Amino acid sequence: MTCKGVCVRHKASKPKGIGRYASGQRRCQICEIYIKWEGLWCPCCGYRLRNKPRNITYKQKLRETIFKSGAHVKIFKDWRNCEGFEFSAILVELTESYCKGGGAEWSIRRLDDFKKNPECPTEKRIINIEKKITDENGKVHYVVLDEI
Repeated sequence: MTCKGVCVRHKASKPKGIGRYASGQRRCQICEIYIKWEGLWCPCCGYRLRNKPRNITYKQKLRETIFKSGAHVKIFKDWRNCEGFEFSAILVELTESYCKGGGAEWSIRRLDDFKKNPECPTEKRIINIEKKITDENGKVHYVVLDEI
């Protein structure tokens, strides 16, 4: 297994304000590069991609990260008052670290669509990092703006 140079097309730039693994990037140890790729295997060399850090300090830091790829969020029409629930979603990939109003732009997949088809299309939403709610079961949900 050697690098064939295909991975350069999928090279990921370092996100600001969040770690590479938390933003959905993966690392190939053979190609020595971080890439934006949904699969488990490198498209270039076929080696298994790493999606979490090896160092225990950074593993703990990733666990403590509130917003990371794969986290569940609830979408509301009126996000300021948490009214008008639209749908539940899964965070796929960080597209913009800093947005107006203290949020971050993420590609998301609707949870209902994702359960039927894991390759369903994504849409972009801004997550308001300041806002979170706890439901009657004690589960914490993060709130997403209604428009980008």
